[in-house]
Amino acid sequence: MTEKYHGSDPMSDVISDDYRMLQMMGRFGIALGFGNQTVEETCRQADVHLPTFLTVVNYLKDPAHAHIGEMVRQIDLTQLIVYLKNSHSYFVDFRLPGIRRKLIEALDYSKPSQISMLILKFYDEYMAEVIHHMNYENEHIHPYVTKLLQGKIPSQDFSSLVKQHSGNHAGIEKSIEELKSIVLKYFPGQQNANLMGEVLMDIFMTEEDLQTHCRMEDTLFAESVMALEEELRLNHITPEEEEEQEGAVSDTLSERECDIIRQVAKGLSNKEIADALFISVNTVMTHRRNISRKLRIHSSAGLAVYAIANGLVNLDELQ
Repeated sequence: MTEKYHGSDPMSDVISDDYRMLQMMGRFGIALGFGNQTVEETCRQADVHLPTFLTVVNYLKDPAHAHIGEMVRQIDLTQLIVYLKNSHSYFVDFRLPGIRRKLIEALDYSKPSQISMLILKFYDEYMAEVIHHMNYENEHIHPYVTKLLQGKIPSQDFSSLVKQHSGNHAGIEKSIEELKSIVLKYFPGQQNANLMGEVLMDIFMTEEDLQTHCRMEDTLFAESVMALEEELRLNHITPEEEEEQEGAVSDTLSERECDIIRQVAKGLSNKEIADALFISVNTVMTHRRNISRKLRIHSSAGLAVYAIANGLVNLDELQ
């Protein structure tokens, strides 16, 4: 596994180790000119949440070995949304239009051909697809998460909202793969071969960048949002439930509910608990709601205290 970056690392060493970190800095709003500062010092100066920055750069460095459940607990969702919006601006306002300008030059429109026109048309369709995808996220996904961060529970859950948007990432990846293939096989003439080679390099790098971006949205971002949403829905008490709680006299827990409390106390997310106990996430949430009603304890920290006080876990088992 790739060694992780830490807050004590010099920022210049992080960038020298992987040039892609320059893009991450810009998307977090961190400017150059940080001298010999560490990552922690640089983030503090730029008012960037250090754990979120480290989580993103470490995810980028080695996404194949990312422990999403552990990373989710480090994320500040407000900061992550800023990062994702800045990423969208980078692609839509800078990266994709820049490639288009180079592509027009390479296709040499002083001597237009039908193939040149079709290559540009295909690129424009691809760019429009990416822009549509990112506009949807800016206009629907991010405002939804902002409401959750404000403690509001929308009537529509996040998974159904994302489902309407499902397949777009795969479609974007397929389109850019076709674009590369068309240019490689059918680019007309040799006069601007070097320039077209540079365009292709830009397309390859953009493909890699977009793949990482989309993967982060599908995993790190989505898991963080669902964890927040689950927590809000779990702790949300309707008037009917409040009445039930007032009338409840028993705090006896079932064996399965004790299992759930043990896992919560150990710091596991609902999804991780579901995987560990071989049950569904919905079942975990149902058990947690029942536990909250019986014990009148809604927070994970409160359940951890209960678990220790009642001998369900030992202190050395907790993270």
